[in-house]
Amino acid sequence: MSIRQLSETVINQIAAGEVIERPASAAKELVENALDAGATRIEIATAGGGKALLRVTDNGSGMSREDLALAVRRHCTSKITADLTDIRTLGFRGEALPSIGSVARLSISSRTREAGEGYRIALEGGRSGEPEPAPVNAGTIVEVRDLFFATPARLKFLKTERAETGAITEVVKRMALAFPATRFVLSGSDRSTLELPATGDDRLARIAQVLGRDFRANAIEIDAAREDVTLSGFAGVPTFNRGNSGHLYAFVNGRPVQDRLLLGAIRAAYAETVPKGRYPVAVLWFSLDPALVDVNVHPAKADVRFRDPALVRGLIVGAIREALTRAGDRSSSTGADAMLRAFRPGFSPEPAAASRVYRGDYERATNAQWSPQQSPYRPEGFREEAAPRFGEMATGFAEAPAGFAGFATPSARGEEPGPAVQPSPDHPLGAARAQVHENYIVAQTDTGLVIVDQHAAHERLVYEALRTALSKDRLPSQMLLIPEIVDMPEEDCDRLMPFADELARLGLVFERFGPGALAVRETPALLGEVDAAALIRQLADEAGEWETADGLRAKLESVAATMACHGSVRSGRRLRVDEMNALLRQMETTPGSGQCNHGRPTYIELKLADIERLFGR
Repeated sequence: MSIRQLSETVINQIAAGEVIERPASAAKELVENALDAGATRIEIATAGGGKALLRVTDNGSGMSREDLALAVRRHCTSKITADLTDIRTLGFRGEALPSIGSVARLSISSRTREAGEGYRIALEGGRSGEPEPAPVNAGTIVEVRDLFFATPARLKFLKTERAETGAITEVVKRMALAFPATRFVLSGSDRSTLELPATGDDRLARIAQVLGRDFRANAIEIDAAREDVTLSGFAGVPTFNRGNSGHLYAFVNGRPVQDRLLLGAIRAAYAETVPKGRYPVAVLWFSLDPALVDVNVHPAKADVRFRDPALVRGLIVGAIREALTRAGDRSSSTGADAMLRAFRPGFSPEPAAASRVYRGDYERATNAQWSPQQSPYRPEGFREEAAPRFGEMATGFAEAPAGFAGFATPSARGEEPGPAVQPSPDHPLGAARAQVHENYIVAQTDTGLVIVDQHAAHERLVYEALRTALSKDRLPSQMLLIPEIVDMPEEDCDRLMPFADELARLGLVFERFGPGALAVRETPALLGEVDAAALIRQLADEAGEWETADGLRAKLESVAATMACHGSVRSGRRLRVDEMNALLRQMETTPGSGQCNHGRPTYIELKLADIERLFGR
């Protein structure tokens, strides 16, 4: 078979298969062209999910008659010359318009600000005419009709009109976040109008337009740099999370990207603060020399490659964690909003199906071998009622924070409360006033009240104390007078024994005791009295995942989180007033105490104005 040159139309259709995958891809390319032309106002209209109609109108620089004739030819562009290491525009390939024109009916009308008249050119299935005079305002109007009519097979792979409409909306939102100084209007017969007014340099205002007003109250500013890479933007507090990764946005030199390195680093920065199955909310901008990043990886331009990926990942993780620490203990404002809605007349509880799931989680929680990490998502307000014996903080432990010494076993339930503590501006979590259902601490602040989940809060404090001690040396342990023999399946013993030396660093010392048992000789002093058998069995269940853990440090921190759950104040434990206040004071000085190790909030704050609204005052 002889080799022959493909026709220009077939070449364009092949290119369109990579560049134009769906209507949202066409919308992305056309909006990018408008932004590169300096547009400050962009209007997008769609019909049939973008398949029947996609029109993009801008007030950019426009094109002359000669430029218009070249714009529909492949590899013709005004954005670069010959240096692919210095790309400072969103587009640069010169493939978008001819690719669209090869599979759809495309028309472009444009006029420069200096010209007295505009011109229009049309393409249909790759066949182009000559530019003709046309009435048009300064700027450009690109209209795409009957997308993929020339390649009917591609139409079969498109999703429903609603799904394609949603994909175009997401593209416009990403572009709007990248360019807050540009006004975007998205309309059409298949959607309600979305209008995003320009916000100038106020990025947070634009983010609030796209992600909702709640983000402004739960955002932490990010501003960091490392060598030649600058990172800025906003990240949500850990308790302000979502059920999917659709609220993670990253922009490299103004270009919206969905790069695995960046999104993975953002999630890693929130490790141990966001529950499994939940995702943080963040909008980040990266600025660096174009020579240090390759945007020419894929025609869709959604992936990038960094010359030093380790530097970029380290910058993201370090900047977000430093910002979360700097912001201190903050709980999501949406928790208080949900509580207020629950108090309003007409509120109905969860449906019966949800209640059955809740009871199932409750029943599993009563099993001493059950791990909170095995059920990462639970309804708000879920109480962990597992009943390993309460482990007091060891007052003689050198690394234990002084505030923990106050958690002593009460002498009797009828004990008189200690002296009342008054709210103070120096104590954001206020002064303890009551304990409700032997699980929730109610504290009064200067501006309202705070409700604290005592188990979740103490679990976080114990975990942070374990991490701090672990970073310095081996944790002190307490020797058991009589070793505790734990009967287990032999395969569980085999899985846990290779980690015996590493677990000894955490103060947990055990050895093999026959073919199907382990003898526990020492337990971490920081946990006090602990159910060693339940702890060992849970660690054996988790040991299968440690082989893929990110190094020894991550493995030990995972174990520390498990130990913290076993050594914290349990639900149903009645506390004295001084114990409750000691817990509040320790929370105020401990980073990340706004959520437990599994990402659930440890407290909810209600402002006085919110309480007064409940009573119509």
